[in-house]
Amino acid sequence: MVSNTRDFARSLELRQLDIAVGQPHYQGSRLYRASATALKKVSGSLSKILRRLDSPSNKTPESTIVHLLIVDDEEAIRFSMSEYFTQHGFNVDTACELEEAQELLGKNTYEVVIQDLRLGSNDRDGLEVIKLIRDRNPETRIVVLTAYGSSEVEDEVLRSGADAILRKPKPLSQVAQVIQGLVESRRPQRV
Repeated sequence: MVSNTRDFARSLELRQLDIAVGQPHYQGSRLYRASATALKKVSGSLSKILRRLDSPSNKTPESTIVHLLIVDDEEAIRFSMSEYFTQHGFNVDTACELEEAQELLGKNTYEVVIQDLRLGSNDRDGLEVIKLIRDRNPETRIVVLTAYGSSEVEDEVLRSGADAILRKPKPLSQVAQVIQGLVESRRPQRV
C-alpha cells in the first residue's frame, strides 16, 4: 500500500507541476499564488501521510489487524466510522442493509461488528444481523449503536447475543475504547 500511496503522491505532484509549468503564470499574479499555495498544501498533506505510513508504530503484524464490519443504513455514519477505524489500523468493510451484511458475513470472518439496530424502516433487521453472526461465528464481538433504545429493547439486544449496546450519538473514540476492550478480552493472555 505504501508504494501505491507513494506512486499516487508522485503522480499528483507531477500533475500539479504540469499545471503550474504548462500555463504561463507571473510570480505576482493571483493565479500563481493560488497555485503555489494549493501545491504546498497538497505536498504537505502527502508528506504527512507518507511519514505516518513509514513510521514504525504503523507497521502492524498481519495477525493483529482487526477485521471489522460496520452495518448502518446512514451513509455518513458508515463513511466516518470506516475512515476513523481504517486510520487506526482496522481492516474495515461496510454494509447498509441486512442482505449486504449477510453476503459479507458469508464471505468473511470478522472479529468485531458494529451495527445499527434499526436498518431502514425495519426495527427487526438489526436483531436478524445479530442472530446471523451468532449462528456463523459465535466468537465475533458485536457492538450495537442505536438512537431508539429503551430498557426493554436493550435487554432484547443483549439476550440476542450482542456484547455491548451504545446510544447514538457516541464519539468514535469511545466506540473504539469499547471495541478495544472486547478485542483484548477475546485474545489469549500472555503470562
